[in-house]
Amino acid sequence: MFPAENLRDWRGEKVLDPDGSKIGDLEAVYVDTATDQPAFATVKIGIIGRHKLAFVPLDGATVLPSAVRVRYDKKTVGDAPTIDLDGELEAAEEPKVFAHYNLPYQTSAPGVRRLARR
Repeated sequence: MFPAENLRDWRGEKVLDPDGSKIGDLEAVYVDTATDQPAFATVKIGIIGRHKLAFVPLDGATVLPSAVRVRYDKKTVGDAPTIDLDGELEAAEEPKVFAHYNLPYQTSAPGVRRLARR
């Protein structure tokens, strides 16, 4: 995996699915609070005037010239939990993001956040 500080440089770049189809544009990186490693990105999806930010795991993602390729197809990311462009992921919504991708969700202690935006 690549360091989160390098991935931040890709804000606004294309996010592609495994087949090379554009999913959207990378908006932000969320790190796992236990490891401080990149865990998810938000991707700007939708049509003009109706954009949302969808969450996609960064595990297995690769950086290409002017794009980031993720392991999940466009439809799966499009169906993922979203937030508004100026929104924030609520703590209660974190488990839904992980569940959408069939990823285990566990925090180090009750009330502790698993994801932090960088």
